[in-house]
Amino acid sequence: MCRNIRVLHHFQPPTTVDEMRDAALQYVRKVSGTVKPSQADLAAFERAVEEISASTERLLTSLSPRPEFRTREHEKEKAKLRWKAREARLPRP
Repeated sequence: MCRNIRVLHHFQPPTTVDEMRDAALQYVRKVSGTVKPSQADLAAFERAVEEISASTERLLTSLSPRPEFRTREHEKEKAKLRWKAREARLPRP
């Protein structure tokens, strides 16, 4: 799946509704293969985003808490380290 899908579970401060909607939008864009749907598909696209957002919220509220909270800053640092490791493996021209 897409590398830039973010973890949303057990953050301090808690994950917002906007973050859940952004993740749902990214997922629907990826699955549908389109960033901006046509007018004919707009209703279906928006409905999918809303349904996935609601499912995500239900999932996050039903998961067991982890021993430690995640922070957005720490997650960003981990992502940077993963990118540096990936970049080091890329062939040089």
